[in-house]
Amino acid sequence: MLKVLKQFTITDFSIEPLGNGLINSTWLVHSDHKKFVLQKINTTVFTTPENIAFNIDLLSTFLQKYHPTYLFIAPLKTTTGKTMVKEEDGYYRLFNFVPNSHTIDVVNTPQQAFEAAKQFARFSKLLVQVDVGILKNTLSNFHNLNLRLQQFKAAIINGNAKRIEESKELIAYLIAQKSIATIFENRKSGFKIRVTHHDTKISNVLFNAYENGLCIIDLDTVMPGYFISDVGDMMRTYLSPVSEEESDFSKIEIRLNFYNAITEGYLTEMGEELTAKEKKSFHFAGRYMIYMQALRFLTDYLNDDVYYTCAYPTHNLVRAGNQATLLQKFNLIK
Repeated sequence: MLKVLKQFTITDFSIEPLGNGLINSTWLVHSDHKKFVLQKINTTVFTTPENIAFNIDLLSTFLQKYHPTYLFIAPLKTTTGKTMVKEEDGYYRLFNFVPNSHTIDVVNTPQQAFEAAKQFARFSKLLVQVDVGILKNTLSNFHNLNLRLQQFKAAIINGNAKRIEESKELIAYLIAQKSIATIFENRKSGFKIRVTHHDTKISNVLFNAYENGLCIIDLDTVMPGYFISDVGDMMRTYLSPVSEEESDFSKIEIRLNFYNAITEGYLTEMGEELTAKEKKSFHFAGRYMIYMQALRFLTDYLNDDVYYTCAYPTHNLVRAGNQATLLQKFNLIK
């Protein structure tokens, strides 16, 4: 840590773990009455961290020029002008800690859902003039549903035979929902490719003391994409009072007031930017992302848990069942 922080002229400091992110490692740094956030990029997941730096630098430059009052948490530069430090054990970057800000892990009120949706929408809206063709992909095929469906079908054929047998009812249900992928292919010609966050969980929004959204953070997955990635992931993670880890599926429900809050918050900023086909597909965004995550969890289970970290043998099966239940309940609302 000392070797890294020296490059930002920080030599006297204390450090402690920060947050509970599943991908990158993050620490809070205290130095000379100031706070910083130090982060190490997980290069197993993000194999081209240079692409992350390129995208953030490009967007930071654009926002400073055209929207200078927008709070954009860009990495600080080293004494040599770099925003990313490469060491033997990986890549690091440093951010200013935003005073009087906090994150939350669970969406407890419709107002929180509204504020988060508004912040993610505002981000995309401010960047509509950016040439998305210049941006790099930081995670290839991250939200490619057809690919996830192909991987799922391959796992049904080549996966753990015992696990395939015990999952046959869930497999049958997810195969029966494959029309979701077809619907997307038929509709995507009416969708615009925009600057999209791709990871809109509530912990990626900074709030102030009054629970007003300040900005969005964790920009590693920012790349060209469709609006359904951001809207759908909010629906997937905000609507139910329990997370994808819940094993008691009776607790899973769709909170309509949270659904309305996401819709209102997002359209407040992006309502005039969305095409007619995108507006008609707003609800479909939830189906798309919930289905994709159910496929990913069950695929990993059938492949003996090679991607997601598991706390017990049937963890991915439970996660997949959780998301399938959420999809069933989501399909009941219009």
